[in-house]
Amino acid sequence: MSTISNVENLSPQTIRQVMKEMQSMVEHPLEGIKIQINDADVTDIQALVDGPAGTPYAGGIFRVKLALGKDFPQSPPKAFFLTKIFHPNVASSGEICVNTLKKDWKPDLGVKHILLTIKCLLIVPNAESALNEEAGKLLLERYDDYSQRAKMMTEIHAQAAKTADTKDDDGPSSKKHAVDKKLQDKKKEKLIKEKKRMLRRL
Repeated sequence: MSTISNVENLSPQTIRQVMKEMQSMVEHPLEGIKIQINDADVTDIQALVDGPAGTPYAGGIFRVKLALGKDFPQSPPKAFFLTKIFHPNVASSGEICVNTLKKDWKPDLGVKHILLTIKCLLIVPNAESALNEEAGKLLLERYDDYSQRAKMMTEIHAQAAKTADTKDDDGPSSKKHAVDKKLQDKKKEKLIKEKKRMLRRL
């Protein structure tokens, strides 16, 4: 996955358009999607997507990256999950396969539409265009196994981000709180290790 900036390859008009759209999403956030602007490189678009309720991804926070190519918006950007996920339409490299970013792409769709499409993909995976064949097969043939596996991956990889965001307060109870938190973290680590072991056995 390339992290090379494409700013110098994009037209000033395209850069303005992308910045305008990003700013609009900061001011009017999409439900369950938090955009993260990189001031140094407008072509590095990242967002945190909440796992939708009622799916195996619920409770997780997934970091998504869009990489704009030099001929954007004529050609679609590439989209990646930076957070590990078990999903039919996400390759092991994190690359996302969805028709919006392939044959259904239109230059006027924009970043907002792509992020909403990715969120929809978490709700309704498409086993027909599977990049992860195992996930696609399980989705079609043994949904419970697929759901259990996706849930486990979410608990291991997509929930650590949540605890890092919450900072302890420095009140008088914070020492006790810190001790409790250490115990909780130890328990959590143990649980995650056990889950990883189970995943390997699957």
